[in-house]
Amino acid sequence: MTLGDMLEALVLGLLEGLTEFIPVSSTAHILLAGHFLGFESNGHTFEVLIQLGAVLAILTVYFQRFLRVAQQLPTNPGARRFVIGVLIAFLPAAVIGAAAHGFIKSVLFETPALICGTLIFGGIILLFIDKVVPPPRYNNAMGLPWHIALIIGFFQCLAMIPGMSRSGSTIVGAMLMGVDKRAAAEFSFFLALPTMFGAFAYDLYKNRNNLSMDDGLLIVIGFVAAFCAAVVVVKSLLDFVSKHGYAPFGWWRIAVGIAGLIGLALVG
Repeated sequence: MTLGDMLEALVLGLLEGLTEFIPVSSTAHILLAGHFLGFESNGHTFEVLIQLGAVLAILTVYFQRFLRVAQQLPTNPGARRFVIGVLIAFLPAAVIGAAAHGFIKSVLFETPALICGTLIFGGIILLFIDKVVPPPRYNNAMGLPWHIALIIGFFQCLAMIPGMSRSGSTIVGAMLMGVDKRAAAEFSFFLALPTMFGAFAYDLYKNRNNLSMDDGLLIVIGFVAAFCAAVVVVKSLLDFVSKHGYAPFGWWRIAVGIAGLIGLALVG
C-alpha cells in the first residue's frame, strides 16, 4: 500500500459521504472514479464497507430523535408504527438483494458504460418527476402508512442497478406515492439505516477471507472521510430540497454520465 492508495481511499470516502444521501448514486460516482483512478478492491468490498461511515452520520444527526423513538416504543403507537414501517420498507431489498448478490457484484459492477447510462436515465427521471409529481398527501416521514412504505421499499430495489441511486429510487417512489419532497428525502435517510447496515454485514461476511491489513486501513480511511462528509450533507439536504427541488441533481447526473462516456471513449 502506497501514499497514493491512501489518498485515493480518502478521495473516494469523501465522494461516498457527499453523494450517498443525494439522488445522484454514490455507487456510480465511486465506481467511475475508481475506474479512472485505477483503484481496485477485492470484490468491490471497499466501496460497500465505507458506506457504514455515511450511515453513522445519520445516527449522529438524528440521535436525539431516534433515542425518543426507542424510549417511546413500549407505550407510543406512533413510535412502533414508524419502526415497523421502516422495517417493512427494508424487506424487499433484503430478500432481493441477498438472492441477486452474486449477479450484482460479478456482472453489473463491472460495466462502467452501464453506470453512465443509468446516471443519464436517472437524471432525466428526476427532471421529469420534479415537474409532474402529484400533490403531496403525506408530509411526515415518520408517519407514512405501511403500504406506502412497502411500495417505497420496492422502488429502493431499483438501486441494485449501479447508477440508479438508492436515495434517488426511494425519493422518486415516495414522491409518486404522494410524499412531499422534504419528507421523501427524510424517509430515505431512515430507510438507509437497515439497508446499508444489512449490505455492510452481508458483504463483510461474504468477503471475510479476502481482506488484508492493507484493505482494512484503506477502509478505515474511506470510512472516516465518508462519515465527515455525510454529516454535512445530512444537515443541509432537507433545506436545499425544500428550496430547489431535485432538478439540480438531475442535471448533475446527466453531466456526470456524459462526462463518463466521453472519458471511456477517450481511454478506450
